[in-house]
Amino acid sequence: MKVNKSEILTNGNSISYTHIETGSQSVCFMFSGSGYNYDKPLFYYATMTMLQNKIDIVHIHYSYGEDFFQKPLEEITKTMTDDVNPVILEFLKKSQYNETIFLGKSLGTIPIANDLMKRDEFLKSKMILLTPLLKFDSIFDSILNSQHEGLLVIGDKDHYFDSTKVEQLIKSNLEIHVVPNANHSLDVGTFETTNSLFALTKVMEKLQETISTY
Repeated sequence: MKVNKSEILTNGNSISYTHIETGSQSVCFMFSGSGYNYDKPLFYYATMTMLQNKIDIVHIHYSYGEDFFQKPLEEITKTMTDDVNPVILEFLKKSQYNETIFLGKSLGTIPIANDLMKRDEFLKSKMILLTPLLKFDSIFDSILNSQHEGLLVIGDKDHYFDSTKVEQLIKSNLEIHVVPNANHSLDVGTFETTNSLFALTKVMEKLQETISTY
């Protein structure tokens, strides 16, 4: 296994990434949340699950100031897609990959739902959406109308959880997994360590089922 850290210049910005390479023909691009980075539990164990299945990883590193989150969703989407797309295209242009997975949490689900799920070249890619921002209509509509296979995970105590929208998403091709009493970090209750670890284990089991065909 090789780990390479590098960066790419795009739109005057330098976007860094970490490539974890096993020699696979499949790759998972990961998009972090705001303040929820790749060393946090969901990403740490998702990365481990991918590597266990001999799927390469690309962690894309971006960060934005507090004022960024006050902007309209359309502007946030454009900024994020402008940042991540050059990294994705760079890998797919020069690499051996013929199967792609996109995994994002919270903020990281924005470029997936509002851009990647709408592009013909990724129609067969699997989409993993952890705690997506379902209260934004464009994100919900994109997921609902998508034909992608994959996994959506959200806690029913998450401030972006909407039971009516989640019920509608059952019609999609994504498997929907709702974690009882879990917040936006998918932690259960107030400092319920055992229950939070159990919930994390269940999410990783669902992830394993989703990617097992690769």
